[in-house]
Formats: sequence, C-alpha cells, structure tokens
Amino acid sequence: MPLYEHVYLARQDLSAQQVEEMTTSFKGVIEGLGGKLVGDPEYWGVKTLSFRIRKNRKAHFTLFKLDAPPAALTEVERQQRLSEDVLRYLTVRVDEHEEGPSAMMRKADRDRERDERGGGRFDRGDRFDRGDRDRGPRRERREDEPAAAAEE
Repeated sequence: MPLYEHVYLARQDLSAQQVEEMTTSFKGVIEGLGGKLVGDPEYWGVKTLSFRIRKNRKAHFTLFKLDAPPAALTEVERQQRLSEDVLRYLTVRVDEHEEGPSAMMRKADRDRERDERGGGRFDRGDRFDRGDRDRGPRRERREDEPAAAAEE
C-alpha cells in the first residue's frame, strides 16, 4: 500500500479533547477501510496561521502518517470537507516515513529545552563580555554651550 502524510487543521475554538475525538474518528475510518497508522497521530497544538481561514487566526494542527489504500484516504478527505470544524487538510504521498518525531515535534522539543535552561530569544551566551569599552573621544563641554550640543 502507498504511504502518505496527512495534516488537518481544526478550528481554534475547539477544545483539545474535541480535536482528539475527531482524530479518533478519522483513525477509525482509515482502519475500517484497510489502512493503518504508522505510529500515533501527532498533535502539534494550536498554531498561528499566516492568513485568516474562515475568520480563524489560529488552528489545531494534527499529523497522520498513513499506510493506507487510496479509497481510505478519499473517504477521510470527503468527511473532512463536510465537517465545519476542519479548516484545511493536505495529503502528501511519500516514499518512506521518517523515523522518530516529525520536524514540528523536534522544534517543540528544542524550544522547550531552550526555555528550561533559561536562554531566551535574545540571550546570546556565545558572545564574550564586552565590558566597558571606549566609545571614542568625547570633547569637553564649554561653559557657554548647552549639554545636548556637547554630546553630538
């Protein structure tokens, strides 16, 4: 059977529990038509969209790695088109599935590790301490000129 990666976006106002129930129902359709999921579905969380989709600025993202016949995939896509809770879906045929978590899950793990060790977005631990460096010659202010003119 061919291998696929399938991602769907659910509305932002759904709870994580409701998205999990939708995932379970789509998984049941795939397995009922002779397909199987490779690993567990990956819930990527709520992400900000690049543009509004049906008045939604954010969406729940979920990834399936599938080993299924085309008929099973067609049925899942049909059900997602009919569902008002699914904003978009995308299916890509692949030659083989990546081992381990997807790139989105690796990014989430990397971000979590960075936050745990205390490094923020602007933390540059790789730079040396500059200390008090000389910013060039400054001229002395004369008594008759204002303070702002001497700093120029």
